[in-house]
Amino acid sequence: MARTNPLQFVQQVRAEVGKVVWPTRREVVLTTIMVFVMATLTAIFFALVDLLIRQGLQGVLTIFG
Repeated sequence: MARTNPLQFVQQVRAEVGKVVWPTRREVVLTTIMVFVMATLTAIFFALVDLLIRQGLQGVLTIFG
């Protein structure tokens, strides 16, 4: 494997970092809002599933208990 001296490595890293396209403030805000919305919807979904399973088990235990 070819070895790169430290100066070349730093130059290559700086060149690659220069190619990075950073998101705009608007993009960051919108994606953050979408993450919170999706996390909330997921939490609501699993809370409802938990409630249905709990009610189902209580019904089964009432019948056979």
